[in-house]
Amino acid sequence: MDWLEALQRLRSTGQPGVLATVSEVRGHSPREAGAKMLVGSSSSWGTIGGGNLEATVIDRAREMMAGGVSAAENVEFSLSEHAVTQHGRQCCGGKVRVLLEPFLSLPTVAVFGVGHVGYELGRVLSRLPMNLYLVDSRAEQLLPERLADVTSGVAAVHPVHTPVPDSFLGELPAGAHVFIMSHDHSEDFLLCDAALRRGDLGSVGLIGSKAKRSRFRQKLAAEGYGEQEIGRIQCPIGLPDVTGKAPAVIAVSAAADLLKRLSGPSSTQPN
Repeated sequence: MDWLEALQRLRSTGQPGVLATVSEVRGHSPREAGAKMLVGSSSSWGTIGGGNLEATVIDRAREMMAGGVSAAENVEFSLSEHAVTQHGRQCCGGKVRVLLEPFLSLPTVAVFGVGHVGYELGRVLSRLPMNLYLVDSRAEQLLPERLADVTSGVAAVHPVHTPVPDSFLGELPAGAHVFIMSHDHSEDFLLCDAALRRGDLGSVGLIGSKAKRSRFRQKLAAEGYGEQEIGRIQCPIGLPDVTGKAPAVIAVSAAADLLKRLSGPSSTQPN
């Protein structure tokens, strides 16, 4: 596949990448200005000329990804027998500038249950760059015309209809953030169980009251989960100082709480 298709695939699967573009050439060089290469964590697509130039760029691109660098860099390379890198010499005789543009991994968020609150939460989150899964066991909740206002945002929105939402939860990438708000408390419980069995999710929010939280804690304890494990499920969801039961209020509060997690240093770690 070419670098553009590869970039789209990395973005859709929440993986980081760095786009390397030859921005300027002086003298002789293996590729012309405008040549591009996409570097992923374990693969690369396209070429900017091979040799030590390309190998050095790949090294720097992966350092940027590992360090979470978000700012672009414009780096100059001398292709001279006197310019030695850990990958050797490249004796074309010219100089090349390469622009490195990082594309950090997008967060993955899954909303299980696209009822009144789930729909409003989807609308808010769809305005942010992320991979957003809207999962429901009821096909009518995911009709394109119903979700038109959600799918028009900048997020990559993935409606998922499945009769067993807890099975789909097991397919989410590590670090995904999950909201559980289905129409059925039994379905909610199966989703909580599936989330705790994962152990590698970014956060798990369960919609409901303190009474629902108490009942679920008792049932999860009966399934053998410890207090620390059960404590990973946040219920009620949202910011505690934002009150109100209107779907839009709950959605805004939950989205604001998620943004705090995403901006924190351990946003991909279980809470």
